[in-house]
Amino acid sequence: MITLPTFCLITEEPFDLNALTAQITSPATGAVVIFTGIVRAVTSRGDPHETSYLEYEAYAPMAEDMMRQIAEEIRSRWSKVEGIAIVQRIGRLDPGTPTTMIACAAAHRDSGVFEAARYGIERLKEIVPVWKKEVGPHGQEWVEGDHLSSAHLPANREQHT
Repeated sequence: MITLPTFCLITEEPFDLNALTAQITSPATGAVVIFTGIVRAVTSRGDPHETSYLEYEAYAPMAEDMMRQIAEEIRSRWSKVEGIAIVQRIGRLDPGTPTTMIACAAAHRDSGVFEAARYGIERLKEIVPVWKKEVGPHGQEWVEGDHLSSAHLPANREQHT
């Protein structure tokens, strides 16, 4: 049985897109779709505001297990996706800094790689235990995703404004 490359990581270090792409590709790869989230300095939708920096925390062992689960889900839905990389930065991240990366590789662009990468980021936000604190000129706040309740915030975390 062929083992398809899967790379899942929680890290405080910057990630190198070229190095990560090399880890999930083979000589037969003809398409790689990469989604990279970055820290915004200005949020214009919802409640417009400025962000000085973000602080991410994660329970790394569980988060990496959940990332591997996402990779398995991707492969079960898009059987032609070969390589998958899922990376989440933690720590203090300034505006313009990449925070998250999802990459899916396959032989051809029409093999579901676009859809798989989109699915990967949506699932990461749904199930991976990563918490984000937004710090700006008007204070700081633990930010919840649309899918989480306050019960999912880290212990002893409260919103500060």
